[in-house]
Amino acid sequence: MNTTIRCSAGLLLTFLFLFAVCPAVLAADARAWTWLSSGDKYSKYYAPASVHVTQSVTPPGQTQAVATEITGEIKTTFTYEGAEETIRNYNIGHVIQNPSQLSYAVAEVRVVPQSRIVQYLSETFYDAAGNVLWSKGEGKEKEMNSQQFDEEFYAALVDMVFHQGEMARLRADDRWILLWSDETASGIKTQVTADTSTMRRAGDNLIFWAWTEVRDANGKAVEIKFDKRAVNLPQGTERIVTGKYWSPTDGWQPLDDGYEGAYRMITRETPEERGLIRLRAFADGYSTWVKRYQAQ
Repeated sequence: MNTTIRCSAGLLLTFLFLFAVCPAVLAADARAWTWLSSGDKYSKYYAPASVHVTQSVTPPGQTQAVATEITGEIKTTFTYEGAEETIRNYNIGHVIQNPSQLSYAVAEVRVVPQSRIVQYLSETFYDAAGNVLWSKGEGKEKEMNSQQFDEEFYAALVDMVFHQGEMARLRADDRWILLWSDETASGIKTQVTADTSTMRRAGDNLIFWAWTEVRDANGKAVEIKFDKRAVNLPQGTERIVTGKYWSPTDGWQPLDDGYEGAYRMITRETPEERGLIRLRAFADGYSTWVKRYQAQ
């Protein structure tokens, strides 16, 4: 009898301990949430059981279908500063007047792996007691890159289906690779890096996001570019798909490369050619990675 009581008490204490240290698993809304990351303002989670393939195609000559649309549920919890920022970004101060009310948000999202798209299908904001504070319907499609808040959500959902290491590549020390750097006689330094987590092979083109920094002789940034580009590897040409440009005077502005989206030749024996050689080597050495999730 005493042994039974001691065992029961031990099990109860164990359960209470798990409840205290694993709020992501034993969530108040009954979903099983898996933690992704935490910062000063936000913590991110996703619900593995909610992840489903909603569309797929079978590429010509293959027998196995490839997912082209995935849905799943994600969760964001807020510190006071995170709630304050979220209320401002969503322009809902007239609805949630006190940031301390906003505890967490749950959303259903749609993911398109082939184009790195995330779209919010619905999103609801709650207080700590689980009462709904505000909700919204379908949002715009967003392409994931290093500047997007939702990047980890995308990687988690895609990894649930494909198991190709999206999250590992996001967090890898060598996520960004140096394409080329150059320094003028006056000390102006230019450096271009490429985000390997975004690299995709589409025919002869390698498509990815790049970061360019130009610094003066004192190391002060005088120009930054963040752009999505397509490089035709055999032909040695490239074009800017979209992007933005920063300068000390104007801040961030839409990027106009002067070619209106047309391809330009990468000149031989220039720093840019060194970047082309680096990209060709990466595409050859990591062909499985750059061709992942192809549906045609």
